[in-house]
Amino acid sequence: MAFVENALARIPEPVRAILVRHRELLKFAVVGGICFIVTITVNYVLKFTVLNRNPVTAQAIAVIVATIASYVLNREWSFRERGGRERRHEAALFFLISGIGVGINSLPLFLSRYALHLQVPNVTLITQEVADFGFGIVLGTALAMVFRWWAFKKWVFPDAEARVRPLRAVRPAGDTERAA
Repeated sequence: MAFVENALARIPEPVRAILVRHRELLKFAVVGGICFIVTITVNYVLKFTVLNRNPVTAQAIAVIVATIASYVLNREWSFRERGGRERRHEAALFFLISGIGVGINSLPLFLSRYALHLQVPNVTLITQEVADFGFGIVLGTALAMVFRWWAFKKWVFPDAEARVRPLRAVRPAGDTERAA
């Protein structure tokens, strides 16, 4: 926590107040950034190796791998204080909503490839890859992220203070008094 506190101390007060007020959204965005990197890495490894003729499947698998990481990170960090559901129910809703997110994430790439025909031989390889990145990675991820943020807060982690951890009393240095 010292790193976060030191970083916040260097930010001007008006901006700091906004960041603190929206800390849950910022944590969600950081988790999203991590999972975005996981998605890109897995997607391109699959796309340029075993799934080179099926980019939609490569992207869907990449999103599923990132979704598993997302559940752990969101539950234990972004929405750490939220809850209100039994863990099995929470996980089932998380993965159901994330499954819908996979579909939302894949739809722009599917439309780019198969409706707009932005694929070789209709376009150059570089055009195809730029379109895949723009439609599949950027637009698809943005649409799915907005949907997931809304759905997670509404259905998966609905209660804002369900898992608030009580603060421990901090004793001043040198205080040897024992709690009874």
